[in-house]
Amino acid sequence: MTITIRPARPEDAAEASRVLIASITELCRADHQGDPAAIARWVANKTPKSVAEMIAAGGIRLAELDGQIAAVGEVEPDAGKITLNYVDPACRGRGLSSALLAAMEAELAELGTKIAKLAATATAREFYRKHGWQPAGPGRAGRWIVGYPMEKRLDP
Repeated sequence: MTITIRPARPEDAAEASRVLIASITELCRADHQGDPAAIARWVANKTPKSVAEMIAAGGIRLAELDGQIAAVGEVEPDAGKITLNYVDPACRGRGLSSALLAAMEAELAELGTKIAKLAATATAREFYRKHGWQPAGPGRAGRWIVGYPMEKRLDP
């Protein structure tokens, strides 16, 4: 099993879209409670076209498992934020999200971010806590779900 982290390329849009939609639909039940309308709202901007636009903006990072896209992340370096970290349900539990998170944290640290920020889903809050992230305020209603602000000090 080989995990590789890399920036996304335009030709990755369709597969990255598939991973995002599958992850949200199948793994984020704590957030959408299986409500088809809530899922549809959440994945509406995860189409191959939308993901291609995100890739063109430069922040999308991929984790590949043996050469296949298995997790999708996004960083906003100027804001010191991680905005996506989703894993293909078929690949869950193999360290992909952890590897992707570590790579995005390292990228932000290299750019001088002292305190990184993100908004965790209910599904992912414990995952982030296990990786050293701390709550940074109460949950806030977002576009589709409640996001839980978290932060992590990246400097030594």
